[in-house]
Amino acid sequence: MEAAVALAHAPPAPALRRSLALNPTPAVRPDPKPWQGVVLSARRQSNAVRCEPSRHPQARLRAAAAAQPGGADAAAPGRRKRLAVFVSGGGSNFRAIHEAALGGAVHGDVVALVTDKPGCGGAEYARSNGIPVLVFPKSKSAPEGISVAQLLDTLRGYSVDFVLLAGYLKLIPAELIQEYPKSILNIHPSLLPAFGGKGFYGSKVHTAVIASGARYSGPTVHFVDEHYDTGKTLAQRVVPVFADDTPELLAARILHEEHQVYVEAVAALCEDRIVWREDGVPLIKSRINPDVYL
Repeated sequence: MEAAVALAHAPPAPALRRSLALNPTPAVRPDPKPWQGVVLSARRQSNAVRCEPSRHPQARLRAAAAAQPGGADAAAPGRRKRLAVFVSGGGSNFRAIHEAALGGAVHGDVVALVTDKPGCGGAEYARSNGIPVLVFPKSKSAPEGISVAQLLDTLRGYSVDFVLLAGYLKLIPAELIQEYPKSILNIHPSLLPAFGGKGFYGSKVHTAVIASGARYSGPTVHFVDEHYDTGKTLAQRVVPVFADDTPELLAARILHEEHQVYVEAVAALCEDRIVWREDGVPLIKSRINPDVYL
């Protein structure tokens, strides 16, 4: 935690200064959009997807691919990617991605919603839009949940290309990471590696940022590994922290940026515009000029 606080107090790095110069954030507190405060519903859904392990997952995968537009050629480059989104709460980032996909900004489709809280706002939104809801993991509060093996088998059945975490609070099992190498993204509401790790989520992050005296914060999109918030950074947005900020005010400004940067990162993922540097750092190619990295 001391290292995180020290980093938060440090002056912006050259790359950060360039980002501020190119993408200055006005020192105005924008009003949060009306739909950002998604109301959580306590209603439980009786038809949450229940899964039985397939004895022939590859055959099921081929059948699913053949059923897509274009038949077996759907696996060819340029096809729309198939996305599974994991949420635990209101799901505003999930909604932003889904709306971007419907509007054409993301060349992909959300084919499944995974949640550990079947009554959360994200799950309600999925049901209202005809997206299957998978309850994972199984627990006392969610006895209808599925196992890791059933989850993997179901994602294979849906021919999922990429997994997107959007406010999912559980640690992702190693089996899922092994199944989807370099294919799982998460968004965190701070400039990682500062204010990340187990226990840093939601308002706890913003409270810690303000208490540290940090002058800047913002969302980070990163790839997921076996630990909390330690995967390679893909994209960030810088948001100023004002002297009179509250966790709620800071959260609203950061959430506004989250919806934009996450959609942009997912769009790049679906368009195969992410390349990996020799040292293992992911970079996003510009859609307009592939020789430029964002």
